[in-house]
Amino acid sequence: MGARTYRAGDFIAAARRLGVSLTVGCDLPHVLTGEATANSLTLDFRDPESATAAIRAFHSQNPLNAVVSVDDSATALAARASAALGLAGNPEESVRAAANKKVFREITGAMGLPTPWYREVSLLQAPEPLAETLRYPCVIKPLFLSAGRGVIRADDPGGFVQAFRRVARLLARPEYREQGGALSEVALSEVALSDVALVEGFIPGPEVALEGIVVEGRFQMLAFFDKPDPLDGPFFEETLLITPSRHPVEWQSRAIEITEKTVAALGLRTGAVHAELRMNGGAPVPLEIAPRSIGGHCSRVLRFGAGMSLEELILRQALGMAPESPQREDRAAGVMMIPIPAAGVLRAVRGLDQAAQVPAIDDVEIAIPIGQQVVPPPEGDRYLGFIFAHAQTPDAVEAALRQAHAHLHFDIDSGD
Repeated sequence: MGARTYRAGDFIAAARRLGVSLTVGCDLPHVLTGEATANSLTLDFRDPESATAAIRAFHSQNPLNAVVSVDDSATALAARASAALGLAGNPEESVRAAANKKVFREITGAMGLPTPWYREVSLLQAPEPLAETLRYPCVIKPLFLSAGRGVIRADDPGGFVQAFRRVARLLARPEYREQGGALSEVALSEVALSDVALVEGFIPGPEVALEGIVVEGRFQMLAFFDKPDPLDGPFFEETLLITPSRHPVEWQSRAIEITEKTVAALGLRTGAVHAELRMNGGAPVPLEIAPRSIGGHCSRVLRFGAGMSLEELILRQALGMAPESPQREDRAAGVMMIPIPAAGVLRAVRGLDQAAQVPAIDDVEIAIPIGQQVVPPPEGDRYLGFIFAHAQTPDAVEAALRQAHAHLHFDIDSGD
């Protein structure tokens, strides 16, 4: 797991409940103080060969039964390490293909799966001539970032030029240049991934998310989430996720079928999968298939069987202990990733008690401490917080989440 992950506590808690002896491999292990169990490894995610060697050396003294990636930062390393230790895992090339937005489009297009027009562009060129050659509306996005970072819609050439420059400034940051350079070396690319972006046609229609698990190459759906708030840009900040879906059954069946085909096209073999799709007039178009579980703390609304968490299910599957057909609980569930209203320093949060007292609300969590910077998309990569709810119907869940959010007020010092 990466040092910035939200998921450490939930996976560690799941391992404890299962009685699993856990080793945490992290690029900055000190961030796990108070949470880490007996063993931890310091790994350089930028150097997969040395990181794999460190895991292999640990394994020779402390045999491992499975290697599981918690977030995007470690999926390729987990695949490489699993192969090196002779353990079940995804092929590394499949994981890297899923993480590279251009390669992902190439694979889905070659398989005849729904794919918008797309084009890789250099961020080192002047954007004005390029803008005159494109069709609109379109979306420009980095090839290797997630969580909506750098994803911007443009409706005309002028808007594209502004979006292009904004993405270029984002990827010029030292941390992204380093990340893009390291990924390019592994992929044997002649161009640093931080110097290029993908431009593709904007896909209209509501977004949905599918949470699943892959067993011997077969996708098994665990939860189908609606995203009732429109995600039409110019930026794409996610807010609500509600399950079960209220879309027509035939729409849902098509989305599941397309996800199954995309998983097969990528060559994913095992473990958690999180899929994002656009329902373009009921015709699903895959946006992303990530070989890891849902991000943030969103998994906390999911329970299977007699109260099993998603993290427990993932660990059980990795160890060959998973139920054959895990079923989500009957109640509707949902989570709101609290939108960031402005950039600046978070000074105060008001209305927490009132929000928590709304019927059907399970919890309200602020994820960014008072006194820290909050950055909205497309540059930001941290959620302001989460609101969790359960009720008898999806409509009741959505209403509770919106009511709770209406009670919250954030004092953000913009410095103006």
